Amino acid sequence: MSTGTAIAADPYVVSCTLAPRYEAVRSARDFARTTLRNWGLESLFDDVALVASELVTNALRHAVGAPPDGCTGQGVQVPAQPSRLQAADSRTPIRISLVHRAPQVVCAVSDPSSQGPVAREADFVAESGRGLHLVDSFSSSWGWHPLAGAGKVVWALFESAPATGTGRHRSI
Repeated sequence: MSTGTAIAADPYVVSCTLAPRYEAVRSARDFARTTLRNWGLESLFDDVALVASELVTNALRHAVGAPPDGCTGQGVQVPAQPSRLQAADSRTPIRISLVHRAPQVVCAVSDPSSQGPVAREADFVAESGRGLHLVDSFSSSWGWHPLAGAGKVVWALFESAPATGTGRHRSI
């Protein structure tokens, strides 16, 4: 795995730098699994992993210009485009961070683009375009902020202890 994990003085704030390569989505899921397990929050893994996958995919696709995992949407394989990836390697990397402040967990993905995410009208026949709808459905809230200089961070908030009597997911 071509990532570097940095654990700050606070063990509940961790980050992982992801090279702008196809395997970044899987690396982000592995990072989320390990971090949530260390925090005793394995029950959040499915939701956090799905959202992390979508945010990293968006960073690869829109900020770096690399098709993630060599496919589009529903697993339809497309040829790798090495020239796009080689150009992306010289750019600012993608970084995923997880922050745990009980009872919440924040998943944040930063990338080199200053352009904010735009949710498209849901087209359930299309092979892509539903990522931000999934982020909205599987997190308590989400948003984005520009970074000083260049780039942005897109974040999603999760409740580590859902309130009783309410569902954790909103309908899509």
